[in-house]
Amino acid sequence: MYRYTRRDATDPGQTTPGQPQRAAEDSRGEAFSRDAPTVLCYAALAGYAFWLYAFGPALALLQAELHFSYTLVGVYSALWSAGAALVGASFAGLVRRLNRAALLWYSAAGAAVGAGLFATARTVALTLLGAAVLGFAGTIVLTCTQAILSDRHGERRDRALTEANVGAAACAVLAPLLLGLLQGTPAGWRSALGLPALILAGLYLRYRHQPLPAPAGRPATGRARLPLSCWLLATLVAAGIAVEFCLVYFGAEVLTAAGLHAAQAATAMSGFYLGILAGRIGGAWLTRRAGRTVPLLWASLAVTAAGFLLFWLAGLPVLAITGLFLCGLGIANLYPLSLALTLAAARGNGDTANARTQLLGGLLVIAAPYLLGSLADHLGLHAAFTIEPVLIGACALLLLAGLRLAPTHRSAPADVRIFEA
Repeated sequence: MYRYTRRDATDPGQTTPGQPQRAAEDSRGEAFSRDAPTVLCYAALAGYAFWLYAFGPALALLQAELHFSYTLVGVYSALWSAGAALVGASFAGLVRRLNRAALLWYSAAGAAVGAGLFATARTVALTLLGAAVLGFAGTIVLTCTQAILSDRHGERRDRALTEANVGAAACAVLAPLLLGLLQGTPAGWRSALGLPALILAGLYLRYRHQPLPAPAGRPATGRARLPLSCWLLATLVAAGIAVEFCLVYFGAEVLTAAGLHAAQAATAMSGFYLGILAGRIGGAWLTRRAGRTVPLLWASLAVTAAGFLLFWLAGLPVLAITGLFLCGLGIANLYPLSLALTLAAARGNGDTANARTQLLGGLLVIAAPYLLGSLADHLGLHAAFTIEPVLIGACALLLLAGLRLAPTHRSAPADVRIFEA
């Protein structure tokens, strides 16, 4: 895995002479540089996040227009996740064939095409195709930006990934709110899906000549082997994604069942995303000091469990929205912090760990929302949401097991000392 902290200043592959020193400072907590590659990644991730968090409310609005079942809602989410899983299986090969700049811009263009198809088509078949394309290309954008941030910031990847997800959370608040507001206008909710394409086009015009770090340190032959602790933590990332997106895809339906209209429920989902935004702002502040990743993960799981119980058991919309806010507050840092632990446990195989995380996440997010939708059609939505406490409990067990197997001794590389917290 490419690390500025492990390279000599005379390494011919470095982009600028000062980067190794800056990254070493980052690892010791003396400095944290938001340079051009970092800003580019923050903004690109925000554009992708808008599509990601608009997808659930958009499905609720699309379902109201086309009158399809909860099971078909699960099919839409499964196709998006299948695209993500395909990225997980192919990303390590893609980075061997394309430099990261080309991979980032090609995938951004592909995501815009998929979003355009989903937004403009008026049939189930074409909107399903748009969801699949957007899931695949958008996940490459996500994975590529994560890899760049991880390599650029080394041991302090937890802070970089958390800060990047603050912007993503802000878009998560904006997306359902904008969809709900535009639903009653001549432009319609579909017009909101064009905003990320404009953001990514602007980023291309501004940063298309910006050098990005190339990954290094891959095994010369064969496949990289990840330690068991890395696999367990990657599964934790995937389970956390499933917890979040069961709520993203079906939270609006629960609010509708509690008495809100479809457009009101789509707008009220902003409470969930406000919780995510608040949690990630807090997480970005707390991770300014190294060594807080593990305690923050345990606290996040506890808040998620409490918030979900309130959301699940409350029969009144105001209580359900409050529970959603608490769920968002807890879920906020599950992804960036568990991903930081996973990449730290990869021991020099960050691209492979990053890809396998997306593969596991894609597979689990195919299974969990589809299972939830199928159960909802047969047992009702309330009973189907039993899947959430099961996933939250699995997250706790995976974190415990992953930490027990992770290296903690002082002779371990700097990138894995994060587990000593």
